[in-house]
Amino acid sequence: MIKIYRNKLLIIIALISVFAVHTQAQISANADAVLSTEYSGGMAQDPIFIFCGSKGETNAGLQASTNMGGTISYEWQKYDAGAGVFQFYLGQPNGGSSQSISLLESGGYRVVISNGTQTEMYTAWVFNNYHEVSAEITESNCDYFQLQGAFDPLLTYYDLSTNQPMNIDKNIQLQWKEGEANIASDISTKIYDPPTSDTRYSLQVTDRFGCTGEAEVTYTSIVTKASFSVSEEGGEAPLEIEFSNESENGKPGSYEWFFFKSLEEIKEEAEKSGGVADSIDFVAYNDELTWTFENSGTYMVKLVSKHISDLHTCTDTFYLEDYIVADTSFVKAPNFFTPNGDGANDEFIVKFWSVRNIKISIFNRWGKLVHLWKGTNVQGFENTVATVTESVWDGKIGGKMASPGVYYYVVEARGRDDKNRWAHGFVHLFRDK
Repeated sequence: MIKIYRNKLLIIIALISVFAVHTQAQISANADAVLSTEYSGGMAQDPIFIFCGSKGETNAGLQASTNMGGTISYEWQKYDAGAGVFQFYLGQPNGGSSQSISLLESGGYRVVISNGTQTEMYTAWVFNNYHEVSAEITESNCDYFQLQGAFDPLLTYYDLSTNQPMNIDKNIQLQWKEGEANIASDISTKIYDPPTSDTRYSLQVTDRFGCTGEAEVTYTSIVTKASFSVSEEGGEAPLEIEFSNESENGKPGSYEWFFFKSLEEIKEEAEKSGGVADSIDFVAYNDELTWTFENSGTYMVKLVSKHISDLHTCTDTFYLEDYIVADTSFVKAPNFFTPNGDGANDEFIVKFWSVRNIKISIFNRWGKLVHLWKGTNVQGFENTVATVTESVWDGKIGGKMASPGVYYYVVEARGRDDKNRWAHGFVHLFRDK
């Protein structure tokens, strides 16, 4: 029974001894991360201290401490990988219970602590960990450009039993960014649909120790984006449209506007010949454009924008979302008017729409012509009524007031859709209304 207790006591004493060894501060560092070596051959492992920083910085430092009494000396040694041994680095013969060294280059360090009768020896590795990140554009064409990054993914120390290099994988996480937006997480990535303006991209890397690095690269745009808007989407023919060029990064003087034949004309050609030889009516080469659709119809327009660089000519095409519709023709006349000078309905106005030629004849009850107007190449109803006084009848005959009563009108027109339009009927002239 006593023997059993004695064995347990020995085990407890051994555990306390082990615990005391591990709780003594022997070699330490104020590092960003700490890990352990993986030497072979059953050797005791040493700490590895990681210090985050930038290229050229020596942030690494070590502190050695001891519980030995007396006059303490510290000798620091640095590992020489070429020779496979530790070489003298720094010595201090009269030190206290601890000593720190700083501004260390990356590598293995050993400290030998002695008071003349006892000696302690501790080893550690330190790394001034930075990311030498690079970013470049390796390919750029009209469809995409390629972002390519590079960095050093490893740290290397040496197995002290074999002097063989041992790599520490940093486990890099990377992110390509455009401004604050994340766009890709591969070291090499293609960006399709490139922007039309010069754009800066950054490659940000973070390792498992929390150390970061960044590189930037500017994409010089060689592409264009075609776009335009129109002042009107439809109306009476002749229909004048202003085309506002809203393209991005196009070369001035290189724009091409393609005006298609009307759908009606294309359909008619197809029915007659079994196909359409060319659906393009004409091409204009202007940066900005105002165009008049002379005839009724349903029209499509596209714009081709170009960006010309040393190696590429990139183009982009924009179509209208909806067709431009130049209205079909019609004529319509009222059945009365009141030329009494009150400003309301004082004139007999025939409404004509999208016509090319028109003839308006008005007769009295005995068949005598009292008013006649012929218009050719008519430029719209509102414009004509406002500028051509003969296009309306003011209720006068030879400058004198016509008698109230019933008159007869005949309207003959040729529309801009090549349709003959005709209207006739009676109109009442009232004076006292």
